[in-house]
Amino acid sequence: MIENIIFDFGDVFINLDKQATAREMQKFGFKSLTPELAELFAAYEKGLVTTEYFLDQTSYMFPKAGRLNLIRAWNSIILDFPEDRLKFIEKLAEEKDYRLFLLSNTNELHIDFVKQRMGKKRYARFKNCFEKFYLSHEINLRKPEHEIFEFVLNSNNLKAEKTFFVDDSSEHTTAAAELGIRCWHLDVGKEDISDLKFKISKC
Repeated sequence: MIENIIFDFGDVFINLDKQATAREMQKFGFKSLTPELAELFAAYEKGLVTTEYFLDQTSYMFPKAGRLNLIRAWNSIILDFPEDRLKFIEKLAEEKDYRLFLLSNTNELHIDFVKQRMGKKRYARFKNCFEKFYLSHEINLRKPEHEIFEFVLNSNNLKAEKTFFVDDSSEHTTAAAELGIRCWHLDVGKEDISDLKFKISKC
Protein backbone atom coordinates (compact mmCIF):
# COMPACT_ATOMS: atom_id res chain seq x y z
CA MET A 1 0.00 0.00 0.00
CA ILE A 2 1.30 3.45 -0.93
CA GLU A 3 1.67 5.77 2.04
CA ASN A 4 3.98 8.48 0.65
CA ILE A 5 4.15 10.43 -2.61
CA ILE A 6 7.18 12.35 -3.88
CA PHE A 7 6.47 14.82 -6.67
CA ASP A 8 8.69 16.52 -9.20
CA PHE A 9 7.79 20.17 -9.93
CA GLY A 10 8.54 21.10 -13.54
CA ASP A 11 6.12 19.68 -16.13
CA VAL A 12 4.33 17.84 -13.33
CA PHE A 13 2.79 20.97 -11.80
CA ILE A 14 4.30 24.00 -13.53
CA ASN A 15 4.54 23.97 -17.33
CA LEU A 16 7.97 24.24 -18.92
CA ASP A 17 9.37 24.99 -22.37
CA LYS A 18 12.58 23.01 -22.07
CA GLN A 19 14.01 24.25 -25.38
CA ALA A 20 13.36 27.94 -24.67
CA THR A 21 16.71 28.78 -23.10
CA ALA A 22 18.68 27.20 -25.95
CA ARG A 23 16.55 29.07 -28.50
CA GLU A 24 17.05 32.38 -26.74
CA MET A 25 20.78 31.84 -26.30
CA GLN A 26 21.27 31.12 -30.01
CA LYS A 27 20.96 34.88 -30.47
CA PHE A 28 24.17 35.23 -28.48
CA GLY A 29 26.23 32.44 -30.02
CA PHE A 30 25.01 29.30 -28.25
CA LYS A 31 25.28 26.24 -30.51
CA SER A 32 25.18 23.16 -28.30
CA LEU A 33 25.56 22.06 -24.71
CA THR A 34 29.29 21.63 -24.08
CA PRO A 35 30.73 19.53 -21.22
CA GLU A 36 31.86 22.79 -19.59
CA LEU A 37 28.33 24.23 -19.66
CA ALA A 38 26.77 20.96 -18.49
CA GLU A 39 29.14 20.88 -15.52
CA LEU A 40 28.33 24.50 -14.66
CA PHE A 41 24.58 23.92 -14.88
CA ALA A 42 24.80 20.81 -12.67
CA ALA A 43 26.91 22.63 -10.09
CA TYR A 44 24.43 25.52 -10.02
CA GLU A 45 21.47 23.16 -9.62
CA LYS A 46 23.23 21.52 -6.68
CA GLY A 47 23.93 24.89 -5.08
CA LEU A 48 27.68 24.31 -5.30
CA VAL A 49 28.21 27.69 -6.95
CA THR A 50 26.46 31.00 -6.29
CA THR A 51 24.21 32.86 -8.69
CA GLU A 52 26.91 35.52 -9.02
CA TYR A 53 29.48 32.92 -10.03
CA PHE A 54 27.01 31.30 -12.44
CA LEU A 55 26.30 34.64 -14.12
CA ASP A 56 29.99 35.57 -14.18
CA GLN A 57 30.85 32.33 -15.97
CA THR A 58 28.00 32.50 -18.48
CA SER A 59 28.77 36.16 -19.16
CA TYR A 60 32.36 35.19 -19.92
CA MET A 61 31.20 32.41 -22.28
CA PHE A 62 28.59 34.62 -24.00
CA PRO A 63 29.95 38.19 -23.86
CA LYS A 64 27.36 39.48 -26.36
CA ALA A 65 24.45 38.64 -24.10
CA GLY A 66 24.77 40.87 -21.04
CA ARG A 67 23.46 39.78 -17.65
CA LEU A 68 19.86 40.88 -18.11
CA ASN A 69 19.55 38.90 -21.35
CA LEU A 70 21.21 35.89 -19.74
CA ILE A 71 18.72 35.93 -16.87
CA ARG A 72 15.78 36.35 -19.25
CA ALA A 73 16.98 33.49 -21.44
CA TRP A 74 17.65 31.27 -18.41
CA ASN A 75 14.17 31.88 -17.01
CA SER A 76 12.35 31.55 -20.36
CA ILE A 77 11.95 27.81 -19.67
CA ILE A 78 9.31 28.59 -17.01
CA LEU A 79 5.70 28.96 -18.17
CA ASP A 80 2.39 28.93 -16.30
CA PHE A 81 1.09 26.97 -13.30
CA PRO A 82 -2.48 25.87 -14.11
CA GLU A 83 -4.96 26.56 -11.32
CA ASP A 84 -6.56 23.13 -11.67
CA ARG A 85 -3.25 21.47 -10.75
CA LEU A 86 -2.88 23.70 -7.72
CA LYS A 87 -6.41 22.85 -6.59
CA PHE A 88 -5.69 19.16 -7.20
CA ILE A 89 -2.68 19.09 -4.87
CA GLU A 90 -4.51 21.19 -2.28
CA LYS A 91 -7.37 18.67 -2.26
CA LEU A 92 -4.93 15.77 -1.99
CA ALA A 93 -3.24 17.47 0.96
CA GLU A 94 -6.59 18.10 2.65
CA GLU A 95 -7.56 14.43 2.33
CA LYS A 96 -4.43 13.40 4.29
CA ASP A 97 -4.36 9.91 2.77
CA TYR A 98 -0.65 10.26 1.93
CA ARG A 99 2.44 12.02 3.19
CA LEU A 100 3.37 14.47 0.42
CA PHE A 101 6.87 15.60 -0.56
CA LEU A 102 8.26 17.77 -3.34
CA LEU A 103 11.66 16.95 -4.85
CA SER A 104 12.83 19.27 -7.61
CA ASN A 105 16.03 19.90 -9.52
CA THR A 106 16.10 23.67 -9.59
CA ASN A 107 18.26 26.69 -8.87
CA GLU A 108 18.02 30.08 -7.21
CA LEU A 109 17.25 32.09 -10.36
CA HIS A 110 14.50 29.70 -11.44
CA ILE A 111 12.76 29.42 -8.09
CA ASP A 112 12.87 33.19 -7.60
CA PHE A 113 11.25 33.61 -11.01
CA VAL A 114 8.61 30.97 -10.18
CA LYS A 115 7.70 32.92 -7.02
CA GLN A 116 7.45 36.09 -9.08
CA ARG A 117 5.28 34.47 -11.78
CA MET A 118 3.00 32.68 -9.33
CA GLY A 119 2.86 35.44 -6.75
CA LYS A 120 3.61 34.97 -3.06
CA LYS A 121 0.12 33.75 -2.12
CA ARG A 122 -0.17 31.09 -4.85
CA TYR A 123 3.38 29.89 -4.23
CA ALA A 124 2.65 29.62 -0.49
CA ARG A 125 -0.57 27.70 -1.25
CA PHE A 126 1.49 25.23 -3.25
CA LYS A 127 4.37 24.87 -0.82
CA ASN A 128 2.05 24.41 2.15
CA CYS A 129 0.64 21.24 0.56
CA PHE A 130 3.85 19.35 1.29
CA GLU A 131 5.33 17.96 4.47
CA LYS A 132 8.79 18.71 3.07
CA PHE A 133 9.76 20.84 0.07
CA TYR A 134 13.15 19.77 -1.25
CA LEU A 135 14.95 21.90 -3.85
CA SER A 136 18.23 20.57 -5.23
CA HIS A 137 20.20 23.80 -4.77
CA GLU A 138 19.23 23.92 -1.09
CA ILE A 139 20.18 20.33 -0.23
CA ASN A 140 23.24 20.07 -2.52
CA LEU A 141 21.90 16.90 -4.16
CA ARG A 142 20.46 16.35 -7.61
CA LYS A 143 18.34 13.79 -9.44
CA PRO A 144 19.05 11.17 -10.76
CA GLU A 145 21.71 10.54 -8.11
CA HIS A 146 20.65 7.72 -5.78
CA GLU A 147 21.81 9.83 -2.84
CA ILE A 148 18.99 12.35 -3.25
CA PHE A 149 16.31 9.66 -3.05
CA GLU A 150 18.05 7.97 -0.12
CA PHE A 151 18.20 11.37 1.61
CA VAL A 152 14.43 11.87 1.30
CA LEU A 153 13.66 8.30 2.39
CA ASN A 154 16.03 8.28 5.34
CA SER A 155 15.25 11.82 6.55
CA ASN A 156 11.55 11.03 6.78
CA ASN A 157 11.61 7.33 7.72
CA LEU A 158 9.94 6.31 4.48
CA LYS A 159 9.90 2.77 3.17
CA ALA A 160 10.76 2.66 -0.53
CA GLU A 161 8.12 0.06 -1.36
CA LYS A 162 5.42 2.26 0.22
CA THR A 163 6.57 5.37 -1.63
CA PHE A 164 5.34 6.58 -5.03
CA PHE A 165 7.44 8.97 -7.14
CA VAL A 166 6.14 11.10 -10.04
CA ASP A 167 8.56 12.71 -12.50
CA ASP A 168 8.55 13.62 -16.19
CA SER A 169 12.10 12.30 -16.65
CA SER A 170 12.59 8.58 -17.29
CA GLU A 171 16.19 8.94 -16.08
CA HIS A 172 14.90 10.09 -12.70
CA THR A 173 12.17 7.47 -12.34
CA THR A 174 14.59 4.72 -13.37
CA ALA A 175 17.03 5.79 -10.65
CA ALA A 176 14.28 5.88 -8.01
CA ALA A 177 12.95 2.48 -9.11
CA GLU A 178 16.41 0.98 -8.61
CA LEU A 179 15.95 1.75 -4.90
CA GLY A 180 12.58 0.02 -4.77
CA ILE A 181 10.43 3.16 -5.05
CA ARG A 182 7.22 2.79 -7.08
CA CYS A 183 7.34 5.23 -9.99
CA TRP A 184 5.25 6.98 -12.60
CA HIS A 185 7.11 8.46 -15.56
CA LEU A 186 4.53 11.10 -16.48
CA ASP A 187 4.20 11.50 -20.26
CA VAL A 188 3.95 15.29 -20.67
CA GLY A 189 1.16 16.36 -23.01
CA LYS A 190 -0.55 12.97 -22.82
CA GLU A 191 -0.95 12.53 -19.08
CA ASP A 192 -1.68 14.89 -16.21
CA ILE A 193 -1.05 14.83 -12.48
CA SER A 194 -4.83 14.53 -12.03
CA ASP A 195 -4.39 10.88 -13.17
CA LEU A 196 -2.42 10.21 -9.97
CA LYS A 197 -4.88 8.02 -8.07
CA PHE A 198 -5.49 5.85 -11.12
CA LYS A 199 -1.71 5.35 -11.49
CA ILE A 200 -1.34 4.49 -7.80
CA SER A 201 -4.19 1.98 -8.03
CA LYS A 202 -2.17 0.12 -10.70
CA CYS A 203 0.80 -0.42 -8.36
